[in-house]
Amino acid sequence: MLKSQIVGIGHYVPEQIVTNADLEKVMDTSNDWIVERTGIHERRFFNPETDTVANMSAKAARMALERANVAAEEIDLIVFATITPDYFFPGSGVLLQRELGLDKKTIPALDIRNACSGFIYGLSVGDQYIRTGTYKTVLVVGAEIQSSTMEMNTRGRNVSVIFGDGAGAALLRPSETDSKGLLSTHLHAEGSFAEELYVRDPGSSRKERLSPEIIESTSVRAHMNGNLVFKHAVVRFQEVIHEALEHNQLNKDDIDLLIPHQANLRISKFLQSQLGFSDDRVYNNIMRYGNTTAASIPIAMSEAWAEGKISEGTLLCLAAFGSGFTWASALIQF
Repeated sequence: MLKSQIVGIGHYVPEQIVTNADLEKVMDTSNDWIVERTGIHERRFFNPETDTVANMSAKAARMALERANVAAEEIDLIVFATITPDYFFPGSGVLLQRELGLDKKTIPALDIRNACSGFIYGLSVGDQYIRTGTYKTVLVVGAEIQSSTMEMNTRGRNVSVIFGDGAGAALLRPSETDSKGLLSTHLHAEGSFAEELYVRDPGSSRKERLSPEIIESTSVRAHMNGNLVFKHAVVRFQEVIHEALEHNQLNKDDIDLLIPHQANLRISKFLQSQLGFSDDRVYNNIMRYGNTTAASIPIAMSEAWAEGKISEGTLLCLAAFGSGFTWASALIQF
């Protein structure tokens, strides 16, 4: 079967920069407190007048298409990963299709709700379609608007200082040689921890999906057991990276660049130390953007490519862990 390869990568982040100093004005926090616990200095928040999940994704997709020298009309399938769609339904995949002017072409649009692991799950889906010959050009997107659900006060600070908004996109096509492309993806989930990182409402299993009581409660806000998430993340990250290496009969020294999901700089630094990687072998941009969930890996990939850190011959490892719990990895030979 054919391998798929990433022929273009792009991203978009909103113009509004929100610094830690800005957050100090609306909650009991400090720059030192945030940086020590997360490594984040600033993040981007969307403009409600101009930004949507769909149009941010379209901007990221157009960058990927331009870098690949591929026309939007050549896209056969859209795989869209987000937990913050513009509508409760339909999913944002069809909205992106419309933004790109592909609605008359009626190509399929598939939506994925795997939070921080969503982009790698999406890569895996797109890769399988290409390997079987079903589609030839697959657009995989990760995008989020998190800021509109954050509680910007002292009560919500443990979560609200972490997240930001943005979009990233990758374009997949069949590999021209057997030595290049997406070598493998590895996906996992453990639903017994679902409530340790989640937003409970509005959920369909309630008598009323959205009542005044629900609106006034904190159940519409993100709940995170930070310590438990950290403990599981540092274990699962290592496991799924080594799983990918063993599957491809490689070792950690073969990896040229690791891009982990940008959840917390402390997690990335711990992972780096356990693997014994130098700073130039791990790419982090959480300092500038915070945790953008499904968008974090493609945004980081796009920036790393623009900085010359990803080029022909690079063995790239992607790894993610998040809500579900879900976790995943991918090995890509450029």
